[in-house]
Amino acid sequence: MRRMRFAIFALILGFCATAEIAAADEANAWNALRAGGHVALMRHADAPGGAGDPPGFRVEDCATQRNLSAKGRADAEKIGARLKREGIAFETILSSPWCRCIDTAKLLDLGAVETEATFGNVVVLRDQREALTAFARALIAKWTARGNLLVVTHGANIFALTGVSPASGEIVVVKGGSDRAEPVGRLLLD
Repeated sequence: MRRMRFAIFALILGFCATAEIAAADEANAWNALRAGGHVALMRHADAPGGAGDPPGFRVEDCATQRNLSAKGRADAEKIGARLKREGIAFETILSSPWCRCIDTAKLLDLGAVETEATFGNVVVLRDQREALTAFARALIAKWTARGNLLVVTHGANIFALTGVSPASGEIVVVKGGSDRAEPVGRLLLD
């Protein structure tokens, strides 16, 4: 019985610690974005169908790819509205050329969106993964502007850069001007 009580206590303590860490991560992310000079790596919003794309997909043809669900579209709009309410602006917005990323970036409604092949899906482009990740690190290292950079990309790309496996629509904030892409904080806003 003592072991059971201890196990329950440890479990509750673990949940509390996890909630505290998540709150600190969120506060750090907001503070970093308000300060400027950071890169926000956002995983595209909900796009059902697993990782990658159907066989025979073409990046230039949205009908052949996994696309945002109705929930994903609504979530992207909500995330953009929340970022605006918090006073967060982005000097530049880049997106993977995949339609679900471009659509997420546009639905955020935070500014003009430019596609950047460097942030193409490393699951699909596995033979180019190392090169794409190196180019992405270099791009982050070059970001020394006062404003923030938003990159809408894929979960696997963010994991390759930061070691964080984000949820759909989650934002991982890293310091610009460093090729380490070390996370400063995370935002899960849907």
